[in-house]
Amino acid sequence: MVSSNTFSLSLILFLSFSSFFFFSPSSQSHNKVSLELYYESLCPYSADFIVNDLPKIFEPDLFSIVDLKLVPWGNAKLRPNSTITCQHGPYECLLNRVEACAIDTWPQLNEHFSFIYCIEDLVYDNRQEEWESCYEKLGLDSTRVNDCYRSEHGRELDLKYADETNALQPPHEYVPWVVVNGEPLYEDYENFLSYVCKAYKGANAPKSCNQASYLSTVRQVEAKAKHSFCVMERVTPLWEKTRSTIASWMSQMNLLGVI
Repeated sequence: MVSSNTFSLSLILFLSFSSFFFFSPSSQSHNKVSLELYYESLCPYSADFIVNDLPKIFEPDLFSIVDLKLVPWGNAKLRPNSTITCQHGPYECLLNRVEACAIDTWPQLNEHFSFIYCIEDLVYDNRQEEWESCYEKLGLDSTRVNDCYRSEHGRELDLKYADETNALQPPHEYVPWVVVNGEPLYEDYENFLSYVCKAYKGANAPKSCNQASYLSTVRQVEAKAKHSFCVMERVTPLWEKTRSTIASWMSQMNLLGVI
């Protein structure tokens, strides 16, 4: 089990130097595979994926072909009174916004992913209240992110990611919701590297994609005995509730011989 006590120093060091190697103008961005993760901060399966699966893309040859985007909104809801409610409560709303602010403050992937990874590592270890310790661990100045999540700008970022999540076609059904080049992976999201390798159309395929585990045919989605995702709560429209109530009432009246 990964915990904050065994925080991945190698990953942090790699991300610290990756901008020099992989964010240069010579990068062939037009051949990059789009990888999008729609998630919510306190979903245990989102945390598990971010901590134990997603770092696989930071193999040097894979990192150079992937354009990763994180969208921290998940199954949150914007209510008619303009308030935001989150599936795992107010603390999840807080961390969603903190992570959104981190992306906004440090736009480069190598900068914001380390911070988000650190937070989700704590979530995975059920120590999310210690999230501010990630500033010190990574040697980051907390001022800009803290100012952001407490401000109207933080709310604007929430709404931005809400719009992006709600615009998904097909709509997301749960989180983590992983999309490769516009195609959702559904329950097979943990197999995302196979899809990335298959989608890459560049001249030189990464060596990692030649490994047997990635060359195998992308397996068909299989039903899992235990769900490994947080399902979006369905809101029943008022008209549907009314129709159901009337139908139930008529059924009871029919049984009583009234109608």
